[in-house]
Amino acid sequence: MSEAEEQEAWFRVSEPEPGVFAIEEPRHSERVASYLIVGAAQALLLDTGMGVAPLRPVVESLTDKPLTVLISHAHFDHIGGTHEFAGSAPILVHEQEAPKLRAGLGPDYLTRFYGSESLSGPLPAGFDPAEATIPGVEPSVLLRGGETVDLGDRVLEVLVCPGHAAGLLAVLDRGRRCLYSTDVAYAGALYAHLPGVDLGAYRETLGDLARLVPDLDRLYPAHNERPLPAEYLTRMAEALDAIVAGRAPDGARPDADVHRFDGFTVLVPPAVRVANG
Repeated sequence: MSEAEEQEAWFRVSEPEPGVFAIEEPRHSERVASYLIVGAAQALLLDTGMGVAPLRPVVESLTDKPLTVLISHAHFDHIGGTHEFAGSAPILVHEQEAPKLRAGLGPDYLTRFYGSESLSGPLPAGFDPAEATIPGVEPSVLLRGGETVDLGDRVLEVLVCPGHAAGLLAVLDRGRRCLYSTDVAYAGALYAHLPGVDLGAYRETLGDLARLVPDLDRLYPAHNERPLPAEYLTRMAEALDAIVAGRAPDGARPDADVHRFDGFTVLVPPAVRVANG
């Protein structure tokens, strides 16, 4: 297998519905997915993955429509390939995430994420974890939430969803009754324990999104299984309500209390228990 073929094999592409491509990186434990949403006139790329292998050739193999890149938030596993599109596509990000996108990341931060404990298969040829770098990128447009992106036969709404990150964005397609829930809601462990996470804001965000459930059928999350039933939003909102109200954790790690629910867990700082216990 050539180096280019090994890089392409890092990704797994699926089309869960016509015009929606999930571009997953399944060999990493995060199982992060970027989404290419192709409309009649334009396409939107939601996030750019880890930057372990070139993403642009994969996107160009799926569409030749004019492209807009929307970054849900500036964590490493969502911005890795953004630099590949700089100068050829508008790059949109929330104003609070823009400084981190501009700064990029170097191996002093990134190398830790590519140990054997995080991988279920080989890294692609040409990627050296000791030299891992995500170049900084200047965004084209700063968002605040409430904007729309018209792809011709789909109008996508940008929702600001603070909690996991201050400027975290989700994307709503009302016409097709789906929400691209990015890092707000997904099956698995919700990271509400990390520095920079605002548990109160996360709770409010999930409460707001849960009110959309009657008008939604499915969620397309940035991690793990997809799609998810829309009612996950209701269950997650109720879970955070219970945690903030003083629910006893089901377990503990050195860095977090663990609250287990059907289909997902929530990691929160131990201080949450102390403050409410």
